[in-house]
Amino acid sequence: MGKYKRPIITVAIILALLLLIWYFFFRSTTPPVTFVTDHPQIGHIATTVTATGTIEPVDTVAVGTQVSGTLKYLYVDFNSQVKKGQMLAQLDQVLFIAAVDQNKGQLDMAKSQQVYNQANFDRQAQLFRVGAISRADYDNALYMLNSAKANVAANVAQLASSQKNLALTNIISPIDGVVLNRNVSIGQTVAASFSTPTLFVIAKDITKMQVQTSVDEADIGNVRDSQRVTFTVDAYLNDVFSGKVQEIRLQPTVSSNVVTYNTIINAANENMKLKPGMTANVTIYTAEKDSALLIPVRALKFRPDSAALAKNYKVIPAVKKYKAAPKDTNVIHSDHKMKEGDVSYVWVLRGTTLQQLRIRTGLNDNTHVEVLQGLSMDDNVITGMDGTGGVTSTAQGGANSPFLPKFGRRR
Repeated sequence: MGKYKRPIITVAIILALLLLIWYFFFRSTTPPVTFVTDHPQIGHIATTVTATGTIEPVDTVAVGTQVSGTLKYLYVDFNSQVKKGQMLAQLDQVLFIAAVDQNKGQLDMAKSQQVYNQANFDRQAQLFRVGAISRADYDNALYMLNSAKANVAANVAQLASSQKNLALTNIISPIDGVVLNRNVSIGQTVAASFSTPTLFVIAKDITKMQVQTSVDEADIGNVRDSQRVTFTVDAYLNDVFSGKVQEIRLQPTVSSNVVTYNTIINAANENMKLKPGMTANVTIYTAEKDSALLIPVRALKFRPDSAALAKNYKVIPAVKKYKAAPKDTNVIHSDHKMKEGDVSYVWVLRGTTLQQLRIRTGLNDNTHVEVLQGLSMDDNVITGMDGTGGVTSTAQGGANSPFLPKFGRRR
């Protein structure tokens, strides 16, 4: 028996070594299932439309001239503050003054001729009444008097026209505002023969600006007047400006087969940071709610692996027909009726039980979704699963990723 003892011990040692090698190096282990969970929270949610636009003054006036001439005096420059009735520039008045003087002389001559013809008519009328002259001489005297009166009236009109042209050599501001553009310099000749040249562009009030933005036809259906708007400009990346939709113009613009609609947005500019021509990155809030019950969008996409969960967790699928939520003070009920909202499904973790719930959802901003009915703030909603072990909650504490969006209204 002793001669078989050594081989048996050797075989036993080899088997033990093989078992240890298999256990430590070749044994496949199934890690415990890890759930990433989150509790529904109360917060602000909004759906938005983004676009780009250009900042412009609310009201601008192009100031020109109705007469031609050479610019002799210039009283304002770019960015000058002007008042209504203030003189901006003046054309050379020499020729216009000469035309006024000429018309005055012609008017005096016409008046003198009228006086002479009036006296001659009076004499001819007396002679005609006593029969000293013929009817033809009387009619000729009357004709000369009427011609003299008409000549006076024509010269009066010519004088008024020349005086008006003289006044038009003074370029006057029609409104209070700021000079945005100056297109002329002293000594430059402006011609108003065919069209009125633009000498200045004046903005009425640059403390109130507007953003002219183009909204795609796919998004324009959700845009309405008076909706809240925020926008940024490249000059002030850390500042967020606010405004409201004022008007959606019905005239479409087609570029590369893309249809857009010009949308006007009013914005305050008391700090004078916004300047005409700046490019604005616009966000239009088409729908938003405060104090909404929110869960991450990931919860709607989660599907448990039944093979991995069969050994450790009990899985309860959702019933086919929706049942109203129990009357619980922790359940956040919406003003919406049950027929409103979209039907979705989420999984909640209750101890070692996975239960699928049928819920109604509202607004969705692609990060969070509003829950109208079907969940309470105490539910532990599953948003993900892996195999590292344990249950991870992202609802509270410092384990939250700094890159995840936080609840609360953006201002």
